[in-house]
Amino acid sequence: MGYDLYVITDEEIGRGRSHAELARRAAAGGADVIQLRDKRLSGRDLFQAAVAIRGITADAGALFIVNDRLDVAFAAGADGVHLGENDLPVGEARRIAPPGFIIGASVSSVATAVRAAAEGADYVALSPTFATASKDDAGPGYGLTMLAEIRAAVSLPLVAIGGITMANVAGVIATGADGVAVISAVVGEDDVTAAARDLRARITAAKAGRR
Repeated sequence: MGYDLYVITDEEIGRGRSHAELARRAAAGGADVIQLRDKRLSGRDLFQAAVAIRGITADAGALFIVNDRLDVAFAAGADGVHLGENDLPVGEARRIAPPGFIIGASVSSVATAVRAAAEGADYVALSPTFATASKDDAGPGYGLTMLAEIRAAVSLPLVAIGGITMANVAGVIATGADGVAVISAVVGEDDVTAAARDLRARITAAKAGRR
């Protein structure tokens, strides 16, 4: 299982559609990974959303990742967790995670990527790669130069997140990213399934051109 198209659910950007409905539509469009991300929900409500998505991704053959909340990921039987630089350290999460549990890490530099790899991350995500309106505190994008430097420094799967669009995804893949994580480019569209299918096709084409 790869990380080619990694879709993050967001009910606000998703025009009021539920996390589960967004996940279902994205998975139908070929998303390889679905991440549940919601800073507003209570732990109970987040868990309920996670259980619903767990069923959807299991049926679709996609990976299911929970953002930040290791406890919810464990309880819902998710495939893994994604940790930001201010969340629980990757090494501590790895220490208590069961075998095969995926731990992804947001990184902002070569140094943070190398550290995440050393602590046991399964993939790293440059966040944000470009400026994005989907995350209030994201700041300016680090750009393709940083993406290339991280690609040269670590052998882990590398995901680009933040500001990824249909127009720039080919350049991101050409730079060396193994996949892209998106919110607006898929869940913000009228037809989530079609957007996911289109974006995934562009990723596949870009990878073919890279060989």
